[in-house]
Amino acid sequence: MKMLKQFVLIVSLLCLSSLSLAQDLDYNAPQEYEIGGIRVEGTEFLDKKVLVSLSGMRVGDIITIPGQEISSAVKNLWEQRLFTDVSIEIEKTLGSTVFLIINLEELPRLSKYSISGVKNGEVEELRKKINLRSGSIFTESDRLAVINKIQSYYIEKGFYNATATISQSIDEVIDNSVTVDIVIDKGSKVKIDHIDILGNEAFGEKKLEKQMKGTKEKVKFEIVELLKVKKNKKQEEDLNFFKTLANLSVSKAINYGDDFVNLNIFKTSKFIEKDYEDDKKNIVAFYKEKGYRDAKIVFDEVTFDEDGEANINLLIKEGNLYYFRDIEFSGNTKYSDSLLAYIVNIEKGTVYSQMTLEEKLYMSQNGGDVSSIYMDDGYLFFNITPVEKRIEGDSVDLELKIYEGPQAIINEVRIFGNTKTNEKVIRRELYVLPGDKFSRSNLIRSQRQIANLGYFDPEQMEIIPIPNPENGTVDIEIRVVEKPSDQLELSLGWGGRGAGLVGTLGVQFTNFSLKNIVDKNAWSPLPSGDGQNLTVRAQLNGKQFQSYNMSFTEPWLGGKKPNSFTVSFFRQRFNLLDGTNNFTGDVIGKQITTGGSVGIGTRLKWPDDFFTIRSSINVSRYSLDNFTLFANFPFTSGSATDLNLSTTLARNSIDNPLFPRNGSTFSLQLDVTLPYSKLFKGRRDIDYASSETPASEKYKLIEYHKWRFNADWYTPIVGNLVFHASAKLGFLGTFNKDLGVTPFERYQLGGQGFNQFTILGTDIIGMRGYDVITPDEGSPIMNKYSFELRYPFSLNPSATVYAVGFFEAGNFWNNIQDYKPYELRRAFGAGLRVFLPMFGLLGFDYGIGFDDNDVNALTGNNLFSKYGQFRIILGFEPE
Repeated sequence: MKMLKQFVLIVSLLCLSSLSLAQDLDYNAPQEYEIGGIRVEGTEFLDKKVLVSLSGMRVGDIITIPGQEISSAVKNLWEQRLFTDVSIEIEKTLGSTVFLIINLEELPRLSKYSISGVKNGEVEELRKKINLRSGSIFTESDRLAVINKIQSYYIEKGFYNATATISQSIDEVIDNSVTVDIVIDKGSKVKIDHIDILGNEAFGEKKLEKQMKGTKEKVKFEIVELLKVKKNKKQEEDLNFFKTLANLSVSKAINYGDDFVNLNIFKTSKFIEKDYEDDKKNIVAFYKEKGYRDAKIVFDEVTFDEDGEANINLLIKEGNLYYFRDIEFSGNTKYSDSLLAYIVNIEKGTVYSQMTLEEKLYMSQNGGDVSSIYMDDGYLFFNITPVEKRIEGDSVDLELKIYEGPQAIINEVRIFGNTKTNEKVIRRELYVLPGDKFSRSNLIRSQRQIANLGYFDPEQMEIIPIPNPENGTVDIEIRVVEKPSDQLELSLGWGGRGAGLVGTLGVQFTNFSLKNIVDKNAWSPLPSGDGQNLTVRAQLNGKQFQSYNMSFTEPWLGGKKPNSFTVSFFRQRFNLLDGTNNFTGDVIGKQITTGGSVGIGTRLKWPDDFFTIRSSINVSRYSLDNFTLFANFPFTSGSATDLNLSTTLARNSIDNPLFPRNGSTFSLQLDVTLPYSKLFKGRRDIDYASSETPASEKYKLIEYHKWRFNADWYTPIVGNLVFHASAKLGFLGTFNKDLGVTPFERYQLGGQGFNQFTILGTDIIGMRGYDVITPDEGSPIMNKYSFELRYPFSLNPSATVYAVGFFEAGNFWNNIQDYKPYELRRAFGAGLRVFLPMFGLLGFDYGIGFDDNDVNALTGNNLFSKYGQFRIILGFEPE
């Protein structure tokens, strides 16, 4: 009917057009004319030359008036659906030449549109989908397309009854324009009332429903068909639930829960067709994983009840349970059948699982699969195809057909996207080099090394092998996206009650370039791109505390080998003030620490190249003047010098420095001084055991051996949920029993864990949920263990955000005889971390300690009496 109306309209208009042309023409005597010119009138936004072309007429054409050519031109322009009126008239004739005017009236343009009836967040997403543009013509087809896109958007979210009403009105401000109002009623989500699965004997219905990740029944609190007779004989024996309840094992109780109890408390129920289709595949994949290779869904239907809720019925044909029998190899010349069989490691009688087979052939998490040993030896073109050679009864014989191909040699390594970082900084981290054999593990290692630089977004990084089969080579393309890596620490204030200026100014340039410091063109804002690290920090806390430090690290000294060089300097002053307010009084005592260090490090090749070793010479001079802050410190005035050699053996295999999911880190550090009291005559002559000997003389040259062990381990649990375990152990020893353990370089356990107020060389180890639990001067022995669950909300490089739940335990001991590693103070809590590239790590923890402050009375009976403690994190993760 609609097409008939359009046909009548076009015919009428054609007739009108013909009439307008035929005012002075004789219909009985048509004449031929040459078109001398065509002019378009009535358009403002459309290209007139294009409109003439669309009409099908051109200057120089011979047309008949009256005739078919004019009618065809009018029809062609109407078909563009851009106009409300089309006519063609004769402007003038000169002999046999005619000049035509095409009169058009454009459809109104869209000036603006609004969407109402839904949330603002949905409005923004819908605007991107419907993609209406101001100034464009809004036609009937546009209106229908908008409605279709809106309905499709909400169907994907489970709103199958969503409607969109579109109205338009004349814009009083802009000529020939309309405004469009879109009113949306998305209705209610289509929930799933019931999922009924039939034909299943090997697995309970609830077990199968768990495989449907996006298709869930609505929330129900009911015991479903507790005494329903099952086809499986074992379930029939267990039907008398109450009779067997007392004898149920834990696993059997769980099975009862799977089969009988339907508690979808934490699961949303909505019917989305795409998710439903995926979930049917998940069920079949689950069966195949369990050995039912013939399993399939032979029938399924979705019906909607009178309440608009979906009911799903599935009929499954499970088939038989199959087992692996004989596995043989063909096509292999590089490795023997016995070696490949050892790697595959599937014994005869193992349940026939496609997932198990694929893991052994292609995708073992630890790289122990067949494809790994080939691809790590250059066989990029390697392929292995499992063929079911024979099926007898419930047994499957496999032939694994191997195509080894030639060993691929790396031809070119191309790097893209490094707009700030010099290419050499990336290339020196690579384990894939031109001329080397291709290696998949080296490719993965290269990606990890680049990510750990911290200059690029690890979520967007790509390393793409491009094979060249014609010459047996492969090109490697590395695509990176730079992210901000420098950090600024800035805080400034005026302390209350006359405390004075309080603040911190610190900058860390992680991608600095020292050689370009004299090049004024490289200052944007600072010379960068060479991967060097420059840190400058100053802190002021009124009259009480001042601290200044600077460090510089070149990670590749000389540019050819990963030999790092670090130099640092620091100065710190802590004043004791008189008066009740420890910020405003006169200075009555002070402690000044001045020091520096020079260190070198290198990457090792054994036991593997994740290991590094670093050594440094460190010197610190402590000057005390009436410094009575610690009541038990052996002297209050004098000086002490600490000259030590520090060596650290470390291993780092984490995959991402900001949010590690896999890998581990550990370090073993030894700081050792010379045994001055045993080595030099002047020091040997001192009676260290005598209380008459001034303590300032005993500790003038500090001597000790200090051990520190740190370990962190990361592993994914499910999805992005990551488990993190860590351990920290510290021990401070002496060379001279008469001298005892030095009062310097001790460990402080508990509190916030920040070291901005480090005094007398103390190592500060934070412990959530507790204030500082060690004595004021610290302790020579400490242990701390942490277990965390981490979940990211955003891994965007501009803002990495994740939540932390933790359990923590630790303690200290004053001598090795009292050491009891299982006597620990425990705490639990939660926190949040936000990493902003410019400001570093921000966050907080809330921890509750539930052991007594008295280390000898760990009763664990005061869980809530302390109400917990907040810890604020600024700049870096406290230890």
